[in-house]
Amino acid sequence: MVYSMTAFSRCELSTDQGNLAWEIRSVNHRYLEPTLRLPESFRSLEGPLRERLRKEFARGKLEVTLRFNPAPASESTLQVNQPLVDELLAAAKRISRQMDSPFKVNPLEVLAWPGVLAGTRQDDDQLIRQASELFEDAVLALKAQRAREGSELKKLLEERLVAISERVASLREMMPGLLGAHRQKLIDRFNEARLELDTTRIEQELVLLAQKMDVAEELDRLDTHVAEARHVLAGSQAMGRRLDFLMQEFNREANTLGSKAIDSRSTQAAVDLKVYIEQMREQVQNIE
Repeated sequence: MVYSMTAFSRCELSTDQGNLAWEIRSVNHRYLEPTLRLPESFRSLEGPLRERLRKEFARGKLEVTLRFNPAPASESTLQVNQPLVDELLAAAKRISRQMDSPFKVNPLEVLAWPGVLAGTRQDDDQLIRQASELFEDAVLALKAQRAREGSELKKLLEERLVAISERVASLREMMPGLLGAHRQKLIDRFNEARLELDTTRIEQELVLLAQKMDVAEELDRLDTHVAEARHVLAGSQAMGRRLDFLMQEFNREANTLGSKAIDSRSTQAAVDLKVYIEQMREQVQNIE
């Protein structure tokens, strides 16, 4: 399947703890380059998210942003485990009496003790899990849009491949006539100049000229490139780099045809081919 590298997705979720929103922007790039912007409390997700992106996408510059708007704080937000606090303070007093220099207990250190704020760790874990699940939705939405745009790109490429095939076929059909007309034009010029014609010499010159202007090999290679491009487009793997290479090969053959053009019709055919190839090359830059 053909995937575009240009796409955008946004997914939101309202939770008891606040609103989560993922945005993923994707543009064309030679390699896969993800950039993640996460709130500090969600930094633990960065490694798994990068790995998920590597599994799902082969190329593209991805800008991934998570926005979290906490819900307004309420009286029940912090639930202190009072029995545990009492035990901690009692233990601290016993230790303090055994020391030469008594110390004061820092309330913030008590609050940071595991289990003192009942339910907080559980709530954080749940929020991170919800953010991770929402990220999966955003990734699938992005991939779906890349597939939709890729489908349109495939249609455009296939149209240009048809046009190239038709132009190659018409050029192959007209070449014998073009060579014959060029042969007759050369003989007519000799006659007009009233030069004595050496038939053998003329035939040798015409053979050399025909060899120089022979484009059968270039036309065959263009047909081969068209067939290969269609084969690549029908595949299921990332194909952007392969298609980009094929565009270079297409362009090389079109340039050779232009250099061997012998009249305005063959010149126009070479120009048309270069236009089709350039149109394809521009579209291929957006394919994964």
